[in-house]
Amino acid sequence: MVARPHRLLQTAFALLLWSALPAQQPTTPPRPVNFAPTSIPLWPAGTVPRAQGTAYEDTPELLVYTPARIRTTTGVLVIPGGGYSGYSLPTEGIEIAQFLNAAGIPAFVVRYRLSPKYRHPVQLEDGQRAMRYLRANAAQYKHEKIGVFGLSAGGHLASMLGTFPSEGSADAPDPIDRLSARPDFMVLAYPVIGQWAFAAEGSLRNIDPDTSHPIAKTKPGVATDPPIDPKLLDLLSTDRHVTPQTPPTFLVCADDDTSVSSENSARFYLALKHAGVPAELHIYAHGRHGFGLAAWDPVDSTWTALLLDWMRGNGYLDPPAKH
Repeated sequence: MVARPHRLLQTAFALLLWSALPAQQPTTPPRPVNFAPTSIPLWPAGTVPRAQGTAYEDTPELLVYTPARIRTTTGVLVIPGGGYSGYSLPTEGIEIAQFLNAAGIPAFVVRYRLSPKYRHPVQLEDGQRAMRYLRANAAQYKHEKIGVFGLSAGGHLASMLGTFPSEGSADAPDPIDRLSARPDFMVLAYPVIGQWAFAAEGSLRNIDPDTSHPIAKTKPGVATDPPIDPKLLDLLSTDRHVTPQTPPTFLVCADDDTSVSSENSARFYLALKHAGVPAELHIYAHGRHGFGLAAWDPVDSTWTALLLDWMRGNGYLDPPAKH
């Protein structure tokens, strides 16, 4: 059978369009449209505390994502996870910033220094500096409240911002360092909180100042993994440092998470409850670890709407405009 003329024209036109398309690289995630961030160094060049050099990995920064239309006076510091030895991007950085921007919320992704080159308290100092920088520049970014959104090990760092001493030093030479680093609220997604699962302990081991301890990459109970100092574990287990001054917190995790047990979130929630701190906890039956926005799952993805409702109900997000 001979193809009809209009079929031939359709085929030729389709081939022409296909040949005009740029070659795709399936292993490279597409660059987000209209989400190119502005990069802001946390400290001026040459003044980064505890710096071991001036390379990219020695210079922490903020990546500023501004929505097309700001609909709130709240800004959010985003702390991606990665076990303190890397960054889980784009799932826990770019996509979170896009989600917040879509709701009209400015987002600021912090690139903090990593293990094994840097250990505790460097990561905490980077997070505190990011929070103080945002407070110092509130007028520029048009926010009155600053929350923190941490995921996995980034959730641990976020929870340290909310539970560790965070008042600035009144006599600091840099005015930024005189400000409080305590967030107004916290969002913790499948966070590492303490020694409540092996993988969670692995994140803490990665920032153990005792560098004679190897980075944990083995299974639980392996004798060659020397134990972390119990005093350090107690210090870094943030549920043990919750007070009535800890910020209101929204927590979400999955019950089948075998990397960072949901017990981490549950223990932190109970500590908040006992201290009288407003908190909301959602544990999904499935989702495992690192689900991010979970856009592919019709059940797990509902957590983002619950978060926005929680933010709105607590005054962190302006009510939707009436038409």
